[in-house]
Amino acid sequence: MAKAFGAFPELRHPFEPTPIHPAGHTTVLYQGRTIQLSATGPGDGLLIRPEDLASVNGFVLKPEGACFQDLCFPLKDNWLIERGGKTWFDLTTFANTVGQHFIADEASRVWSFAELPAKQDNMLVNGMAPDFEIVDRTGNVIRTADYRGKKALIVTWSSW
Repeated sequence: MAKAFGAFPELRHPFEPTPIHPAGHTTVLYQGRTIQLSATGPGDGLLIRPEDLASVNGFVLKPEGACFQDLCFPLKDNWLIERGGKTWFDLTTFANTVGQHFIADEASRVWSFAELPAKQDNMLVNGMAPDFEIVDRTGNVIRTADYRGKKALIVTWSSW
């Protein structure tokens, strides 16, 4: 008699735990991306290597502070921490200082960060409409490229 087997071997044990990341790693979720960090610092909060900051949220440490494009936050004393002879960037203290919301499953070493409010504000001020053209009621063609460098209010409406 033939031995019975499942058609989908990967579904034989659906309740068996599956690792989120390799052992010793930490996962950060930000802007729809999954970033795996191979090294994080000991203690409470999320301590990352300063060079990993750019891959997590796009910020870079400069003499004037933590900067993302033209947005800079002056460096605070409690953002850079010395532990075990290494310098760590305290990402959770940074997030709390700049008003960024986050949730964490510290036991699983998974952190999820919302968008920074300052970056959202910048995006609304500096938002660029895509290039398109329309015909107005008098038959003139209007192009968004004609308004490049100027502020324009685009109002749309739909009956549905």
